[in-house]
Amino acid sequence: MDTARPVVFIHGLWLHATSWQPWVDLFREAGYAPVAPGWPGEPGTVAEARERADDVADVSIDDAVEHYAEIIAALPAPPVLVGHSFGGLIAEKLLGQGRAAAAVAIDPAQIKGVLPLPLAQLRAGFPALGNPANLHRAVSLTREQFRFGFGNAVPQEESDELFERWTIPSPARPLFQAAAANFVLHSQAAVDTKNEDRGPLLLISGTADHTVPDVVTRSTFKQYRDSSAVTELRQFEGRGHSLTIDHGWQEVAQAVSTWLLGQGL
Repeated sequence: MDTARPVVFIHGLWLHATSWQPWVDLFREAGYAPVAPGWPGEPGTVAEARERADDVADVSIDDAVEHYAEIIAALPAPPVLVGHSFGGLIAEKLLGQGRAAAAVAIDPAQIKGVLPLPLAQLRAGFPALGNPANLHRAVSLTREQFRFGFGNAVPQEESDELFERWTIPSPARPLFQAAAANFVLHSQAAVDTKNEDRGPLLLISGTADHTVPDVVTRSTFKQYRDSSAVTELRQFEGRGHSLTIDHGWQEVAQAVSTWLLGQGL
């Protein structure tokens, strides 16, 4: 019988699921059973995803949450969830619903109740939010937009290489949902932050992140103050939104692995 703890990696907007492959390899070597499924409708390769943008158009936060909930239900044991950006928000929602043993949310997208909205975050989201007609579309980033939103803390050459290797069109709808979360009664960006029976949660931020600035992640951390469940925050100085895929990814991955061991996972 395989007793390896399942780990589900959940990516955010504008990156393909295969961008997690180095993490998958590292966690498999560490004795876990990792998988990195794409979002609903996401084609299996970066090239296919770029050619078939309409396959993911109009996917909502709840569509993605239910998609991953189905994947989790088929696993032999409750998994650890590791999510980046909107994948972090999805991981938080699933943990709050009691569907996971633990979760790590890296630069997680803004949940309902988080109020700071820095100018850098507005600029990073503008490629989608700048046109209301994008609500039901899939949107791509330009090389320059990726540089600002993801690659600002790495050299230009590395940012361009990451852009060419991993970026795909992504649904704009989750961005609109997160942006309006505090004005919508039953927002899909709402997370059960008061659940005291959930597994442990680690929030990670890069202090140079433009897409999810550190102040946003710190505000997210404060949203969990009414829960006695383990909730911790780890900040990586000078790291941007590319911290899961750039040359320093192993530092972040090792921190996650060390934290999980400390939680008995």
